[in-house]
Amino acid sequence: MKSDLELATTVIKQLRKSGKTLAVAESLTGGGLGAALTEVAGSSEVFLGGITTYSDASKVKLLEIPKRLISKHTAVSEEVAKAMAESVRKIFKSDFAISTTGVAGPGKAYGKSAGSVWLAISTKKEVIAIELSIAGDRATVRKATIESALATFSRILLL
Repeated sequence: MKSDLELATTVIKQLRKSGKTLAVAESLTGGGLGAALTEVAGSSEVFLGGITTYSDASKVKLLEIPKRLISKHTAVSEEVAKAMAESVRKIFKSDFAISTTGVAGPGKAYGKSAGSVWLAISTKKEVIAIELSIAGDRATVRKATIESALATFSRILLL
């Protein structure tokens, strides 16, 4: 698999070529996705920024995710991942947005095992979500989530 930097470089090149912009909403990855994107020189042309909402309260306050959505589905769910991506895309007025939410471990959270992850990608037309189950320690889960988010988004940009 390609490194974070290689994947981020590919994404930034694809965005620049298409003239499109990106924002991110992160929970599980704690800012790592945005950090990977900003490692690429010239990323400021297409990467508008991100919001890290590690707690449920910050998801409600900063991304305006309805409390009832989190209560009903938990923060580690398809519904919340999609809402995070849609919200951050609207906040930054970007063409695309990626969100990450999940359980890095080592233990369970929200009734989900470590390695339970949801990614979502929002466009102006649709929002897709992908569920991942990643084996490994906390660092492995977070790194694999960033790589998966970048690789998935890159494939979507090629469509």
